[in-house]
Amino acid sequence: MRLVTAVERDLLLAVCKSEAVHLELRDFYSVAGDAERFDKFKKLGYRDLKAEAADVRPWTDLIRSVTQDSRTVRRARVVSEPVTEYIRYEWAGTAHIVAAGEDVRWLPRRLASNIALPGNDFWLFDDETLLFTVFNGVGDVAERQLTTDPAAVQLCRTAFEAVWALATPHSEYKPL
Repeated sequence: MRLVTAVERDLLLAVCKSEAVHLELRDFYSVAGDAERFDKFKKLGYRDLKAEAADVRPWTDLIRSVTQDSRTVRRARVVSEPVTEYIRYEWAGTAHIVAAGEDVRWLPRRLASNIALPGNDFWLFDDETLLFTVFNGVGDVAERQLTTDPAAVQLCRTAFEAVWALATPHSEYKPL
């Protein structure tokens, strides 16, 4: 495995040929760069998507450029219920990426017991290139591991599709 940066991840997404899939498995990620926004959400109970639009524009522009070119970006999130405050915050902000063209689904963890899941979140590009995102105990990215190992690719493709088949589309999922 080779270690890569967030910039290299974004480049892999930008140049994917047909599809990128992303599986998220954690109930909390670091809010270091979003602390003020997260605190505001905790106080108000909602996110001001208009005020956040400029901050998320680099990511939504990337998603839009991929999906407007007939390529697909799908994200599945496995979450514990009742959801953490962080997941509620994440759910409330998902409208940004859905509007940009990313298809997002949510799977309650209790429904994932029979699915063989990898140990880390991942991106899979074109069923060829796999990028694991390894987080530390407080939710910061520790490293991003790039591989093309066929066994790892197959494990992640199978896991993603199993989660996707059971998951609820973002527009229908209401966090408990």
